[in-house]
Amino acid sequence: MVVFDGWKGGTGIESSSVRGGVKVIYSRLGEKADAVIKRILSSERREWIVVSSDREIAGHAWATGSIPIGSGKFLPFLEPAESGVQSGSDVSFSEKEEGEEETDGSRRGRARQLSKKEKTIKRALGKL
Repeated sequence: MVVFDGWKGGTGIESSSVRGGVKVIYSRLGEKADAVIKRILSSERREWIVVSSDREIAGHAWATGSIPIGSGKFLPFLEPAESGVQSGSDVSFSEKEEGEEETDGSRRGRARQLSKKEKTIKRALGKL
């Protein structure tokens, strides 16, 4: 699902269509796409993966049980795959996983663990 702003130049009603298996929604005149996204997240209570770098949308997504992913982390999924490998599989967090050790031996002890939100985002990216 993709939601576009129609608030400046749209029609008086919200419109939607399906193109290539993707539902495309245009907000109505005077309504921003953010309001449509929030309404969908609130009314259709399920775990959505919401791609947006907008902090307000991300906060609303977390509050309604959905998972916000910044556009920068989603971008590799839009790029063409090379050599048969899904390009999104290259997306990772720079922090080390629990129990993973430094390779040069200069640091000892446990590496920083991913936060609960970071683990949730990583799990969601794995679904894409």
